[in-house]
Amino acid sequence: MTSGLPRRFLDLLTRPRVAGAAWWSVVSRLPVYLMSLALVLTVREQGGSYAQAGLVAALYTLGMALGSPLIARRLDRGGRAAVLTATAVAYPAALAVLVWATRPGGWAQPVTAFTAGVVLPPANACMRSLWARLPLRKEERETAYLWEALLTEVLVIGAPLMLAALMLAGSAGLALTVIAVTGGLGALGLAYTRLPAGTEGAPTAPKGPRRALGPLREPALLALTVIMAVSAVPIGLLTLAIPAFTDRHGAPGGAGVVYACWGVGSALGAVWLGRSQSEVAPEVRLPRLLLAYAVGTGLTLLAGSPLGLAVALAVGSAPIALVSATEMSLVSGIADGRSMAEAFTWASLATVLGDALGQQAGGLLMDPFGPRAVFAVATGTALAAAGLAFVFRGLLTRRAAPTVECAV
Repeated sequence: MTSGLPRRFLDLLTRPRVAGAAWWSVVSRLPVYLMSLALVLTVREQGGSYAQAGLVAALYTLGMALGSPLIARRLDRGGRAAVLTATAVAYPAALAVLVWATRPGGWAQPVTAFTAGVVLPPANACMRSLWARLPLRKEERETAYLWEALLTEVLVIGAPLMLAALMLAGSAGLALTVIAVTGGLGALGLAYTRLPAGTEGAPTAPKGPRRALGPLREPALLALTVIMAVSAVPIGLLTLAIPAFTDRHGAPGGAGVVYACWGVGSALGAVWLGRSQSEVAPEVRLPRLLLAYAVGTGLTLLAGSPLGLAVALAVGSAPIALVSATEMSLVSGIADGRSMAEAFTWASLATVLGDALGQQAGGLLMDPFGPRAVFAVATGTALAAAGLAFVFRGLLTRRAAPTVECAV
């Protein structure tokens, strides 16, 4: 392929009847990457304690975890317009009630936070399932999922900066409301943007009785979600170990810079290495990338200063976005087309669960053993994820989703 990756992104994201969905989905996903922080800041601004703020943020996350598979199932069965419209209205409304009509200490604020989490617009699942259905060539679909992985890195870094900028112009509560309304408008745009003919068939319910796990009954998808959960554990472990390491080396204020190097390294790795990834089948690529991810995680064991840790993370994080893109590509190939959005939702929840488990484990290990031991556990867990990917590689070769050639 002669064109570079930026050119491939540009060609994909400016294509008629593709660009609209892609860019509206970016707007609709802004709340996903900063709402927990915004909730904590809002509750504290209202005079609540950190315990109360943590409860509100935790219930929001719990609502999101419990509600998102059900919302995604409705998306698969009822189509994007109805589901995205309903959630685009309900989500900012619930958060506006939380900010302007409730206060810390009562029952209404935690309940409203939980409700908001349940009705979060399923923009991630919707757009990722659309990439699987749009009339794209194989390499274009790979580029689309690489864009999704890179976008995640950009939003993780950039969305909190946007929150900080909004707070300079007003309160945390006002910033939260603006972000929620913006996300709702993005969801409405995604709901009604025009797509290429044939992208969306008539919604049909899967045959047979309804089961709670839905697409996870497929062994290949279940194996993939397990791999994704295990591979996310080191992220959570490092999230705790990085500030502890910088604090022990007398630079507590340097944790933010080290975190930034981690994210930038992943993004640059996607841009630099992503151009050659579509030449290798994803089920072959995933174990290799996870092995590189484990080696990169192990570089943290060599760090002797915050600067050394920043360099180790910048270099070692190069495969992270590529791992994510490959996982999404595999989900699109394994999942039944009638439950594609729900499959992507379970995959996302697997990474959230793995990250949360890693943070909890990191917190328990930090005081008795220190950050270097946590780095070692993170490396071992990443190696375990790579081992699982090699073991389950045969399962991951299954392809259920049709490949649609791009119409000229």
